[in-house]
Amino acid sequence: MRDGADERTGAASPGDEPGEDRILTIPNAITVVRLCLMPVFLWLLFGREDRATAAWLLAGLGATDFLDGWIARRFQQVSTVGKVLDPVADRLLFLLGVGGIAIDGAVPMWFAVVALVREVLVGGATIVLAALGVRRIDVTWFGKAYTLLLMMAFPLFLASHSTLGWADGARTAAWLVGVPGLVLSWVSAAMYVPLAKRAYDERDAADTEEVAG
Repeated sequence: MRDGADERTGAASPGDEPGEDRILTIPNAITVVRLCLMPVFLWLLFGREDRATAAWLLAGLGATDFLDGWIARRFQQVSTVGKVLDPVADRLLFLLGVGGIAIDGAVPMWFAVVALVREVLVGGATIVLAALGVRRIDVTWFGKAYTLLLMMAFPLFLASHSTLGWADGARTAAWLVGVPGLVLSWVSAAMYVPLAKRAYDERDAADTEEVAG
């Protein structure tokens, strides 16, 4: 769940990290495990109707989103595969997680829809810009903050409808972090517009210089 670029990319210029052609890296392995566990989350939620375990699993998957990015930067394991695979895993985790919880009824439908619409719009814009050859756009502080808050809020909403002893407290906590997270998600989306326009203009300027040269 990120704005434009993956946190692993840093300045986000292709080829600016050593060994980017690597495939077998720890961050990539973590991402693959996340992808494999997503069906397990849905099975726990709908097959076993075990909201408590599903909530814990979703929270863990959200935490690994930050873990693999940190490992990639800290140990110089940024890779081209990771730049593609990690955002895909993020989007799938968000769509499946939020969609599943909404279908289950553990989160208000309006809350889930507002979050999902934002994600689809920004994700679609990112794909279009990439197809046009526009450089990746760095993640903003607002983008990081809303991701953290919503990845806390949705498991808490799910936990609030479980058999956990602190279910009532989980619902209160979900709203306390969820509302600011939802607001920040749209603030970051609005901030993405001028950044995207600037990146697009830079691409046009570079093309013009290339033609003139």
